[in-house]
Amino acid sequence: MTAPRLREQPGDRERPSEIVQAERLKITEVFLSLQGESRSVGWPTVFIRLTGCPLRCTYCDSAYAFHGGEWRAIPDLVEEARGHGVRHVCVTGGEPLAQKRCLLLLKALCDAGFEVSLETSGALDITEVDPRVSIVLDLKTPDSGEAKRNRLSNLPLLQAKDQVKFVLCSRADYDWAKAMVSEHGLAERCEVLFSPSFEQLAPRELADWIVADRLPVRFQLQLHKQLWGDEPGR
Repeated sequence: MTAPRLREQPGDRERPSEIVQAERLKITEVFLSLQGESRSVGWPTVFIRLTGCPLRCTYCDSAYAFHGGEWRAIPDLVEEARGHGVRHVCVTGGEPLAQKRCLLLLKALCDAGFEVSLETSGALDITEVDPRVSIVLDLKTPDSGEAKRNRLSNLPLLQAKDQVKFVLCSRADYDWAKAMVSEHGLAERCEVLFSPSFEQLAPRELADWIVADRLPVRFQLQLHKQLWGDEPGR
């Protein structure tokens, strides 16, 4: 006697739509430009900008990425990056780690042989980021309005390949950042970048402060802002 066939219950296996969904991300834009900051400044780089961000920094230049976007499959993103013919890829936002599947994208890009960097606010856990990725952690200053969101438990996880970036709006921000570098031994852990907020702090003023204090940090200007201003996709 043939045993009765049990009726399949919801959840017994993944639906095809769920499998596809698990490999997709909400993407605002993918474009080729020059890397405007970090250790890779000046390199032709593919930028993959993920949609969404839980922060609202006062100086944000990518608020257009807070909402909207288009669902894209991770393999398609890797192929689009490959089609640009350069080796550097930067995953950015918004806050890319706000989408959990960002971790899968980072791994897929590394597996494809790219030099991958991740621009993150540092408000979300970086523990599971692929170790091949260069993390550029943007520690938020008081004038950003989001310093309370800094996840300081991320700092001991940073390695020599990573970078900490401070976008500074004022002398008060500078003094705060200088204290953070000292308190957490950041310069001994990884490269530290001090950048003036565009049109808020005079670059020459920041440069003079760094030189006067002999800080073990790298001064940087946002190259893309010097070339193209706030034009999206550049």
